[in-house]
Amino acid sequence: MPGRHVWSKAWGDMRSGRWFAAFSSATLVAGLPAAAAGTGASHVLITKALKSTPERLATLTMPPGFHIAVWAENLGQPRVVAVAPNGNVYISDTHAGTIMLLRGGEVATFKNLVRKKKDVIGLAVYKNHLYYATAREIFASPIGTDGGLGPERLIAKNLPPTGELNDRTIAFGPDGWLYESVGSNCNDCQETTSESATIVRMRPDGTRREVFASGLRNTIGFAWQPGADELYGWDNGVDGRGDNDQPEELNRIERGRNYGWPYVLGNGELNHSRTPPHGTLEDWDRKSVRPALIYTAHSASMQMLFYTGSQFPHEYRGDAFATMHGSWNRDPPSGYEIVRVHFRGGRPVSVRPFVTGFLAHTGTRSWARFARPFGLAQMPDGSLLMGDDQNGILYRITYSP
Repeated sequence: MPGRHVWSKAWGDMRSGRWFAAFSSATLVAGLPAAAAGTGASHVLITKALKSTPERLATLTMPPGFHIAVWAENLGQPRVVAVAPNGNVYISDTHAGTIMLLRGGEVATFKNLVRKKKDVIGLAVYKNHLYYATAREIFASPIGTDGGLGPERLIAKNLPPTGELNDRTIAFGPDGWLYESVGSNCNDCQETTSESATIVRMRPDGTRREVFASGLRNTIGFAWQPGADELYGWDNGVDGRGDNDQPEELNRIERGRNYGWPYVLGNGELNHSRTPPHGTLEDWDRKSVRPALIYTAHSASMQMLFYTGSQFPHEYRGDAFATMHGSWNRDPPSGYEIVRVHFRGGRPVSVRPFVTGFLAHTGTRSWARFARPFGLAQMPDGSLLMGDDQNGILYRITYSP
């Protein structure tokens, strides 16, 4: 069927980074695999990639007093950003298989390749070591006085196959354990391993590995709320069910809890194309945790952090920020922005735009973008770094009223 061919071709091109001009406005309902059929039309909608220029940067919308500027460029396809306590910035480039070290003040003045590692993506700095994750392994290397990396040590291996979702991210929790998001290996399927679609944790040496929480399709961005030490994460929804289905989920992630995937989607939609291993869909729903908040479908959340600095106004402290990489299968497109999750009384109450305007409407069913936000990290001075993996740029966001 033509629709099925379009879906397969588009999905393959999305994974490899190509943006399928031949299928810019295809409606994919009739030809979707049964497991992906949803409640509305799904579209592959091209967004034209543009270069970043000072003129385009000036069109961005931010709250009053905030400013954004290029901090470093010519970085390939930067993915995860991690900042050491001394201000050293490490970025992974999965496509090139590299980890780069950057240093600087108002702009980056030093850049150096510190590790070649195939498929590297997740990064975390802990006790003067850089931990880095590939598709199925985690490594650690001591950080030298010059910021370079010493001999690497294998921490974990034999993680589940990545399949279509290969953005393995890592972070250390307040408990001193190393956490990794292990996404599903497909768009919509019955999981075949107990660690797929979970967050796992382990000791820093890789021992005592266990599933911390399950039913999480692809939680790339996750972080702990300061003070409360509660874990929150953005889970990316399934593709192909419709422009508005399934929404992205912000979950409060607790040990031993299940968050629904693949039997309960979004804010309680039962996935009738799947049969739970035990009981009914309704039984599965009763033991699943609902999202704390939901957001526009297909926005594609990436890195997330809680703001702990003092540069931004006081009301930002304790709120969370997340990058939204942007849709490839929604009309109109969604994402291509940084959002702020506002907390009140210790709980998230809203998702608000923070930096928008990387995406522009250029005509009927025509859109253009000059960034795809992915990496996000806080600098010691309280400014934020945002990585654009389209144009190879790190932006710095500052506040001066």
